[in-house]
Amino acid sequence: MFDSILVLLAFGCLTGLTTVLFGFGGGFVTVPVVYGVVSASSGQDTDPMHVAVATSTAVMVVNASGATLAQLRTGRLRREYVWPLAVYVTVGAAVGSVGALALGDRVQHVLFTVYLVWTILDSLLRRGFLSHAEGAEPRRLGRGTVTAGGIGIGTVASALGVGGSVLTVPLLRRRGLPMADAAAMANPLALPVAFVATVVYAFAGGTGAGGHLGYVDLVAGAALLAGSLPTIALVRRIVGRMPDRVHAWFYVGLLVAALVGINVV
Repeated sequence: MFDSILVLLAFGCLTGLTTVLFGFGGGFVTVPVVYGVVSASSGQDTDPMHVAVATSTAVMVVNASGATLAQLRTGRLRREYVWPLAVYVTVGAAVGSVGALALGDRVQHVLFTVYLVWTILDSLLRRGFLSHAEGAEPRRLGRGTVTAGGIGIGTVASALGVGGSVLTVPLLRRRGLPMADAAAMANPLALPVAFVATVVYAFAGGTGAGGHLGYVDLVAGAALLAGSLPTIALVRRIVGRMPDRVHAWFYVGLLVAALVGINVV
């Protein structure tokens, strides 16, 4: 158990880094690592993927809140890209988190993997993500993107515990925003997903057994936060210093690492 806590603490630090630099909120780091820890445990948890997703959303509530406040001070948050998109993301989050409870653990694992593969290929093969035209004026989000797109983002994000950053960052990136700005706005957009999903998962699967609140693993979540929160406070000082193209490549690289992590445990 002590070894697992150390692993979670170390990955919590990585979670803090990715929250600030990439808007992940922790999902693509916390889901694979919690899934691995739970799968390797004594076997009391019959749905390790549900526990991983639920714990990820709970950690994301805290991480995304802290990162949002930090990014607010930098002036990178732009209201026209966050509101009213966040409203429709919230609606989708309610649909996705309730629907996820009906999915089998194996199905949820497969969907998480497919989602990662699709996003990686889309980022590499479709123009507009890895390159950014300097000085170009960012384009506004269309009505359909805000409404149907927002509901879709919330549904997928809450069902897989990823906060939506892997949808919102490419979306905003292809609207002409620099990576630093797109990642910054992924955090406030992840908050409604994380909050709604955590409430749903907390009231599912029983309460209080073995350090759990519903499907949320409280011990794992606390260990992850112990590593992530100090890291967020430190990393926020270097936001915007990474070259834009390097920033985009690192984003794709982390998705590849998450894909490997979720499938080797």
